[in-house]
Amino acid sequence: MTLDTQRLQKTIHALLSTGKGILAADESSGTIKKRFASISLESTAESRRDYRDMLLRSEGYERHISGVILYDETVDQMSCSGHTFSQLVFSRGVIPGIKTDEGKEEHPFWGPQTVTRGLKGLGERLRAYTERSKGTLGFTKWRQVIVVDPPPSDGFLDYTMHVMAEQAAWSLQCGFVPICEPEILMDGSHSLDQCRAAIERTLRMLYKCMEEQHVDPALTILKTNMALSGKDALTDPSATVATATLKAFHHSLPTTLPGIVFLSGGQRSPKATENLNACALEAKQTNAPWVITFSYGRALQDDALKLWGGKAANVLSAQAVFLKRARLNGLAQQGKYDQRMEKE
Repeated sequence: MTLDTQRLQKTIHALLSTGKGILAADESSGTIKKRFASISLESTAESRRDYRDMLLRSEGYERHISGVILYDETVDQMSCSGHTFSQLVFSRGVIPGIKTDEGKEEHPFWGPQTVTRGLKGLGERLRAYTERSKGTLGFTKWRQVIVVDPPPSDGFLDYTMHVMAEQAAWSLQCGFVPICEPEILMDGSHSLDQCRAAIERTLRMLYKCMEEQHVDPALTILKTNMALSGKDALTDPSATVATATLKAFHHSLPTTLPGIVFLSGGQRSPKATENLNACALEAKQTNAPWVITFSYGRALQDDALKLWGGKAANVLSAQAVFLKRARLNGLAQQGKYDQRMEKE
């Protein structure tokens, strides 16, 4: 099958626009239930719709957001505007995408590592998504989590990165730009250097597997974490994070890869913005060939979620907080963020 390379490249270019990033709104049913529990709100189809409506009907978010990752339910879910969320996002000039993996499960002998499932029938599901979204979806996202300590085995990395490369192949065949997300988890007390080493090993394996499966990195986007110490360790200075992260990328990524979108991975919202700003500056200083930007979930949503609290009266205030976080991360993507902006 001949790929529509021009269309794929156009999508990539739009997703990696200067001053913009991707909103990860693809929380699974279990994850959003936990988020709602934190504000004492029951997770129902109606409450989930109201929350997504609050975010995706915010006026002007398209100035800072280039794409939105949706969950299966959200593709068909109706906004209060009378359109499905995929159509609503598309109408703003923002590209909607879809989380395609089906979650993680334990392996009999690789614990504490887990493996991501969802390859079976993926081609059929992707073609169905095109129909369900009326052709508005432009990209996919597949996540594989990796625990730093104990270090992942070569066999585990080989298997999971081959799976990630295969889902990228299916995505491309069906006309979607694949966003590949190998996430080195912050859980634990590992050091920043241990995290950096895990990043390098994982990314080298990923692009080796892509080469073996004839997937062109130039038609993909990488979503991954920064080099960070574990949550149980001390917080790393942003400059240290940026230096270690870009060093790992220079050691492991092909220069043809168009861009990297960082996940926040449990960082507090301001810290995720500060670290993104430092990484953007480090990328410029080291002449990195890739666009560096963000694909944040909690780091864009948490403040708005808490302020909203499931109450219609709080929608405008919550939207303002969401827009502020999007704007500040858009500035950080350009290396123009200053911590004093948090008080504005």
